[in-house]
Amino acid sequence: MGSFIQNQILGMQWLNTLIGKILSAAGFDIESRIGGSLHFFVYDVIKITILLFVLIFLISYIQSYFPPERSKKILSHCNGFSARIIAALLGTVTSFCSCSSIPLFMGFTTAGLPLGVTFSFLISSPMVDFASLILLTSIFGWKIAIAYVVLGLIVAIAGGTIIEHLHMEDQVADFIRNGKSVSLAEEKLSQKQKLISALHSVSDTLKKVFPYILLSVAVGAVIHNWIPESWIINTLGKKNPLGVILAVFAGIPMYADIFGCISISESLLAKGALLGVVLSFMMAVTTLSLPSLIMLKKAIKTKLLVTFVSICVVGIILVGYFFNVFQALFL
Repeated sequence: MGSFIQNQILGMQWLNTLIGKILSAAGFDIESRIGGSLHFFVYDVIKITILLFVLIFLISYIQSYFPPERSKKILSHCNGFSARIIAALLGTVTSFCSCSSIPLFMGFTTAGLPLGVTFSFLISSPMVDFASLILLTSIFGWKIAIAYVVLGLIVAIAGGTIIEHLHMEDQVADFIRNGKSVSLAEEKLSQKQKLISALHSVSDTLKKVFPYILLSVAVGAVIHNWIPESWIINTLGKKNPLGVILAVFAGIPMYADIFGCISISESLLAKGALLGVVLSFMMAVTTLSLPSLIMLKKAIKTKLLVTFVSICVVGIILVGYFFNVFQALFL
């Protein structure tokens, strides 16, 4: 039953077979490089778009029960380590894009929540959201998906703990530190309004990320069908112990959410890249994208930004090497 859910429902292998038959009937040789690339591209674009539609709808509906004001109230009633755990967990049901998480981080900080709490949220929100769990399950299986989320939460909690103990409150931008928190009344939405709002979120998100999905799948198709397997193995496989570090620093300049890098990751793994290399690449892309760091620089000073990036980079690298070492347990 579990295999059926992973392969046929989440992985949509039936769709892969169907598209292969359609392309073959149209005269394409799906075993050739061109035909194989087209097969990969069409299948992955449709699959990711369907998953995106369903997941964003579900996430947006769940988020309707955790508006910023309610999340702030939940966090304000907790202290210390437990608050950082709850902040990291709240991050899993909020926006999956790092750029979207920053305004919430700023609001929580302005409200007076401890810096460690707000950073635990900021790290976990793009790194280990609900979409990550479902997408990773569809591609890599439930064991890898759960381990990825658990380790991501550990990085978020540990990062928030380190930042809180460094007492870097003076490194927050003055307009946030001295700003007044505006308490907004929680808007009471009917079930119909929540469903309509979730559909609007799907539409808005699709418009923003669909070009990145097309680009990612195109890159994945090239990797899958045109780049020699030996090149991937030599660069990102067992023969290169620095593959994880290379993947992390390659991922930082990119701007994408998990939907925008899943095809590249899938292709790299299929070509012989180590599991930890692939997952650390995904974590770096979703958590430390260059546009999000530029936005964050407006909210915090250089010392705190460097500390945040350093903690995330070290944490992601450790996660990557963990998966490399224990790859046999997951695949």
